[in-house]
Amino acid sequence: MPAFTTVRLFALIATISFSAAAGAGIPVQRWTQASGAEIFMVESPGIPMVDVQIDFDAGGRRDPAGKMGLAATTGGMLSKGIKASDGSPALDENQLGEAWADLGANFGVGAGNDRMSFSLRSLTYPDLLPKAVQLASRQLAAPAFPADVWQRERERIGAAIREANTLPATIAQRAFQAAVFGAHPYGFEATVASLARIAIADMADLHGRLIHACRAKVTVVGAVTRAQADAMVVTLLSHLPGHDPARCEPLPPVVDVLPLVAPSTLEIPFESAQAHVLIGQPGYSRRDPDFFAMTVGNYILGGGDLVSRLVQEVREKRGLAYSASTHFSPGLHAGAFVLGLQTRPDQAAQAVQISRDVLAGFLAEGPTPSELKAAKDYLIGGFPLLIDSNRKLLGNVANIAWNGLPLDYLDTWTAQVEKVTAADIKAAFGRKLQPQRMVTVIVGAKAPSAR
Repeated sequence: MPAFTTVRLFALIATISFSAAAGAGIPVQRWTQASGAEIFMVESPGIPMVDVQIDFDAGGRRDPAGKMGLAATTGGMLSKGIKASDGSPALDENQLGEAWADLGANFGVGAGNDRMSFSLRSLTYPDLLPKAVQLASRQLAAPAFPADVWQRERERIGAAIREANTLPATIAQRAFQAAVFGAHPYGFEATVASLARIAIADMADLHGRLIHACRAKVTVVGAVTRAQADAMVVTLLSHLPGHDPARCEPLPPVVDVLPLVAPSTLEIPFESAQAHVLIGQPGYSRRDPDFFAMTVGNYILGGGDLVSRLVQEVREKRGLAYSASTHFSPGLHAGAFVLGLQTRPDQAAQAVQISRDVLAGFLAEGPTPSELKAAKDYLIGGFPLLIDSNRKLLGNVANIAWNGLPLDYLDTWTAQVEKVTAADIKAAFGRKLQPQRMVTVIVGAKAPSAR
């Protein structure tokens, strides 16, 4: 059986096997290596496979002014080839892809607002795992950053940006982000102009400054012991700088998101059959103690699809939109609260007013007993689906690691949801949301004023 087929088969078995144990306790082990790297681990011995995620504070919030998109493009270029090292030859992007295929393993890189994440998935067979770990170590520490490939990728990404700029949803989202976050990096997005200012030297500088062993938060889930995981992480980080925690200088702080001081409405003409509406403001950070109250409350307000209060008022009673929703995006800083919908341009003013009324009513009244029960039943009943595979569990444990959550976070999740009261939700939403200061963005053809 080919190696890649074997990996897919074992991945399927992993999902089935782990779902049987999802209701049991999930013991998360944590320790710190001599380098300062923190390791968070869950042993899952059901099949011979391991998933690893390595996170660094190297996301978009670290992009320098004028070079928005640097973290994301650096992450993308980390798979485009590696330098020669330790007697091993350089590999271009095709050779690197073939090397991973030969091992039946996967290695990926991605950058979000806060972090750059490296992920490894491999079978744990002794003739495969050490080779996968060694290759991952080289890719992590010695990217080639080939200039010709960056030129190609810059053109490709630029074309995608220009295409996206013709879509009303993109125009609405960018205007909303800029209005909500102002000068904070959460509001930055890559543009054709910012891509033109990003050079290979910028990528190498970001990688050299931020990707240090002492700053790594490593999550391991799979069929390895603690000793095996520790040795594996030592190898993964071995070629990186920063192995002396005493000399691991803290990165400069990133300013917090500022609260809005006044409301604003942006009406952007656009020839479209649907007006795109976004209403919102900065929300809260992931470490906020109101997280569970906000999670349960948001399901009731607009996160619960067809059963949410917003959908009932906007769609079911008035037929103003096919769908309407709310969500929060908490990160290291206060991510956005977004109420979004699409409607006919001539109905935009009414849809906006109804949405504002629903939000104001929820803040004033809080949830009803029946809404609260339905939300808890749904969230608690669906919790096992959030951790029913090794890969999903990896993401959840990495969330614990990155946000400094308690090690028993997953074991106590349902109890935390269950104990949320209507008063908790009303108080938490009252602390977080200020409808009188929110941003409203309407992108659509001849949308009437919705002020």
